[in-house]
Amino acid sequence: MISNQILQTTLDGIKEISRINLCVTDPEAKAVATTFAMESSFNEAIISFANSPADSQAVSGYQFFKVSDNNQLEYILIAQGSTDDVYMVGKMAAFQVQNLLVAYKERFDKDNFIKNLLLDNLLLVDIFNRAKKLHIQVDARRVVYIIETDSDKDNSALETVRTMFAGESNDFITAVDEKSIIFVKKLEDGEGYTEVNQLANTVLDMLNTEAMAKVRVAYGTIIHDLREVSRSYKEARMALDVGKIFYSEANVIAYSTLGIGRLIYQLPLPLCKMFIKEVFDGKSPDNFDEETLYTINKFFENSLNVSETSRQLYIHRNTLVYRLDKIQKTTGLDLRVFDDAITFKIALMVVKYMKYMENTDF
Repeated sequence: MISNQILQTTLDGIKEISRINLCVTDPEAKAVATTFAMESSFNEAIISFANSPADSQAVSGYQFFKVSDNNQLEYILIAQGSTDDVYMVGKMAAFQVQNLLVAYKERFDKDNFIKNLLLDNLLLVDIFNRAKKLHIQVDARRVVYIIETDSDKDNSALETVRTMFAGESNDFITAVDEKSIIFVKKLEDGEGYTEVNQLANTVLDMLNTEAMAKVRVAYGTIIHDLREVSRSYKEARMALDVGKIFYSEANVIAYSTLGIGRLIYQLPLPLCKMFIKEVFDGKSPDNFDEETLYTINKFFENSLNVSETSRQLYIHRNTLVYRLDKIQKTTGLDLRVFDDAITFKIALMVVKYMKYMENTDF
């Protein structure tokens, strides 16, 4: 069904050109869009016209027109006036609303198809048959984006994304829940992950400025067949979830860059607890004071380079060595040794994952 806002914009545009007032009601005489105040006394006339076999009718200085979809009456369009010009404008307006119905119905059908495709609700034979009927190319390179907004039912963000890519008939924009916008993008020849990431940042910037929405964008891997759309969607979903845990400062997250966080995210919590208990004897590796944790993270960022880390921390090299020795005495792990550093780094990520999962309501 066409939104009332679209209908109102259409009527306003036609009135601005023709200077003729128009109104669209449902078959029960309830106005859904209008450029003038319709008198309530016309309700009976509208309902009577809706139940008549006529497609158009002149009533008390107004022109009535029916707008149907597959012989099902959807709207009554009313033009104010009784001249031939009013009849012509009313007929054209009814034709425009009719075309909007067809376009939105086609989009609705495609929207349902893509949703079912994303959620693996279609058999293989159904995918090919429905794609053919909807004129959707099967063997095209695509990637799936998930755009998560900071508020439920943010229709402005959804409409902004649709407006951005309104001319791209091979792209699909839908939503499977109240906070996530799904964007299935068809890629041109030669476009790769560089262009995919650039587009993600463009969408992010546009929504931050136009829709005034705080968003996060995640995307999966590039696929080459319509049947693989659900895989790219699941990858994007995982990227979004893993990003919240391990890369909370990033607003654009790619599945291909998740690294070890992707593995940890798939571990069962009992196994994580067992790992922490065995390595740290039940203690938590993140129980150090803030200064020590900052030192550890900076040491990891500089690839275990003592000189560079001490320079960036503005401390003497011996001070950093003292802190590392203290950590070794507490945990038994020497962060200057690669294997011990890997163990500690994984442990920090595992603890972060455990805390996130324990604080998340399912």
